[in-house]
Amino acid sequence: ASIEMIEYIKGELTEVTPTLAVVEAAGVGYGINISLNTYTAIQTKKEVKLYIHEAIMTGGRDDSYTLYGFVNKQERELYRMLITVSGVGSNTARMILSATTPTELVNVISSGNEKMLKSVKGIGLRTAQRIIVDLRDKMAASGLIADLQSSAAAAGMPVLSAEQNEVRDEAVGALTLLGFSPAPSQKVVVDILKAHPELPVEQVIKQALKLIK
Repeated sequence: ASIEMIEYIKGELTEVTPTLAVVEAAGVGYGINISLNTYTAIQTKKEVKLYIHEAIMTGGRDDSYTLYGFVNKQERELYRMLITVSGVGSNTARMILSATTPTELVNVISSGNEKMLKSVKGIGLRTAQRIIVDLRDKMAASGLIADLQSSAAAAGMPVLSAEQNEVRDEAVGALTLLGFSPAPSQKVVVDILKAHPELPVEQVIKQALKLIK
């Protein structure tokens, strides 16, 4: 059992990698484990506010205390739901939230898409099925789905279809390999898909190359 003491940490982002953020608050630099999702959202910011989940492991040879940080409460709530599933540890939950956006993950679980979950490193068929069975009703009951959709709408992020999500991920991946930052690339790609939903991935990339600053 863990006692949650830290709700969020707000301060200067002094270092950031796709898996770790260092946030300095009141003279203390906190090392916080993050998902790729959160990294995409904060990588260009000077000041950040991360919602914290504290993982305190006792027993065994070493006790450990780890901070996990999330860009918003919805992502943290999804993380907390994931780690309640037998067979899903802290790192596996973070891996799932790095492979999908929170909105996609909710769609994957509510539509029972075990193939997508199974494609995440470290997740076998049984764990994928368990995630879907354990969390499908929990998510519906928690109001998380409505929250995510309204925050996606508020952020101007349309809830894309599964096909468009694939095109988006492929295009952003290609643009990242070409040296563009994931966050601006994602925004441009989503805008293009909003305007032209049927565009194939190579056309999306071509248009994005003209638009990315």
